[in-house]
Amino acid sequence: MNLNDPIGTLRGIGPKKQEIFRSAGLETLEDLMLFFPRRYEDRRHVTALRDAEIGKDVLVEAFVLQKRYSGNPYKKNTPLSVLIDDGSARAEVVFFNGRYLAGLFETGVTYAFYGRLTENMGRLQLIHPQFAKAGSPEDLRGILPVYPEIKGVSQKEIRRLQAEIAPLAAELPEWIPEDVVRENRLASPSYAIENIHFPEDGRRVLVSKFRMVFEELFTLQTGLISLKRGNAAVGRGAVIDCSHGDRFASELPFELTEGQKTAWQEIRADLASTRRMNRLLQGDVGSGKTVIAEMAMYAAAMSGLQSVIMAPTELLARQHLKTFEQDLGSRGIRCVLLISSMKKSEKTEVLRAIEEGEAQVVIATHAVLQDNVVFRALGLVITDEQHRFGVDQRRTLSAKNGEANVLVMTATPIPRTLAVIYYGDLDVSQIRTMPAGRQRIHTAKAGKEERRKVYEFAEKEIEKGRQVYVVAPLIEESDKIDASSAEELFKKLQRFFKNRRVALVHGAMKPADKDRVMAGFAAGEVDVLVSTVVIEVGINVPNATVMIIENAERFGLAQMHQLRGRVGRGSEVSYCFLITDSESDLALQRAEIMCRTSDGFEIAEEDLKLRGPGELFGTRQHGIPQLQVSDMLRHADVLEKAQKAARTVLERDPALTAEEDRGLRDKVIAMFGEHLSLDL
Repeated sequence: MNLNDPIGTLRGIGPKKQEIFRSAGLETLEDLMLFFPRRYEDRRHVTALRDAEIGKDVLVEAFVLQKRYSGNPYKKNTPLSVLIDDGSARAEVVFFNGRYLAGLFETGVTYAFYGRLTENMGRLQLIHPQFAKAGSPEDLRGILPVYPEIKGVSQKEIRRLQAEIAPLAAELPEWIPEDVVRENRLASPSYAIENIHFPEDGRRVLVSKFRMVFEELFTLQTGLISLKRGNAAVGRGAVIDCSHGDRFASELPFELTEGQKTAWQEIRADLASTRRMNRLLQGDVGSGKTVIAEMAMYAAAMSGLQSVIMAPTELLARQHLKTFEQDLGSRGIRCVLLISSMKKSEKTEVLRAIEEGEAQVVIATHAVLQDNVVFRALGLVITDEQHRFGVDQRRTLSAKNGEANVLVMTATPIPRTLAVIYYGDLDVSQIRTMPAGRQRIHTAKAGKEERRKVYEFAEKEIEKGRQVYVVAPLIEESDKIDASSAEELFKKLQRFFKNRRVALVHGAMKPADKDRVMAGFAAGEVDVLVSTVVIEVGINVPNATVMIIENAERFGLAQMHQLRGRVGRGSEVSYCFLITDSESDLALQRAEIMCRTSDGFEIAEEDLKLRGPGELFGTRQHGIPQLQVSDMLRHADVLEKAQKAARTVLERDPALTAEEDRGLRDKVIAMFGEHLSLDL
């Protein structure tokens, strides 16, 4: 028996049971060994019935006084009642399906019972407890692991299988370098495995868990740091004279915020060096990321280099073109647009201008990734709304010139610790201050009975010449989900706003139709835009002052914050209404947070607390490996230690070729697989 053997080699595991384990991701004995408990039940101490707390799980040891089972042998669900006494009090043990259990209990014999103690009509009860004869091999005492549920496999069977493969833990080699083990006082792999599955006390569990969490984060950080250094080392970064960016900022009709100044200094240092920039710029909606991008692109153009910004939609690309032509074109910089819907003759001319270097700033969608797009001197690559692009797309664009600096921008704030993890191949800059004069958006929760008042308020805003967004969570009506659909809501609002221009947009529409509707709204030709979350990113309408989110309980905090950011972009006071009838704790907490703060980073922290990193990054960028045992909320301190250790190892052995580092190299490659190319 060895770690690579299939689970089917174990006693009692036939083809059917093996398939059950395989569906749970467990195929080999090593997979089973690394299938860790989610919690533990402390059954070391027997509690007297007299002292036991109602509603708590307890371990009691008592003898059987009598049992009552008058069941029909042909009926399965006749209850069995066992009266027990431990010398301090009596209790009734009840099994609703007593047919198979009636013959297992002997009067006068002592048993151990573990279960939740309840009270019924003044009588103590244990309903369906686990039980065993006191002193038998199956005695319940000790610290018992409770594993994640696998349908069709009992906890008892999982524990039996773990006991069967326990001797294999001795085969696990130590693969973490000796100095890292010593510095962080790590337990050996065999000790950790043994005490996670068969702990004798709580301290050993903690020591063992620390080892497993550390090794996972250590592997992750080694891979991400290697990737970051590998990207930085590919060719020489194009050097850009950033004094031109400084001059651009000095000529602006406003002063940069402190957050913008800090971000620019970090970007400036990268661009002025020979090291290729690879940086993430995070900033809330309206924080001024675009101005920073303009400063960098202007500096690149004045240094004789081209820059490209890739946007996720044609509408956002056109908005960027309008902004850049106004701010950069007025300074003699030629800006061009490259999108799929362009006429062939227009595209041919743009491609020529890019290849010959006449186009200094290129604003594009995915169309720029095509092989026929050739740059003469590409020095800066910017991707806007990074969460809409994958790692591979970013690489394809930057590969147009191996020396091109890379700036990734996103208006989706995430806590810095998680940014380090999920954008681990990038240095991170954050703009956490908002421009002066930016008005706070008034946010309120409304029940469905208050919906009419909300829409009447919206009508008054329209009378003032303003515009309104209404967002629904679904496109079509659903029998399974009680939520307003965009199409049904559109019909209702056409009747309510009968003298107004109401339009509908959703993700299932053809891109050209969707862009036409959104462009009409941006041009003031639509009063009320009914939409799904397709408008979360990529539309800037300063005249829109009302955002109404229907069935707000169906949206995450970060998503609602992004939607709210569609209003409040002009000089007028703006409003956001969260319409919901849900009284769930989660829905109420989200609404309270939205009404309390408009700080995207604070909202991101709260979202992380409510949902956890796994769900928060359900749409995380492709390529970052999933974590199995680590929790970013609870293990941030371990993460810091792991990062420090990873840097130390890579400083002395960048390629991990030394004998003591080859085990780490194998772990990194196994974790990242084919998703990320590591230059190790």
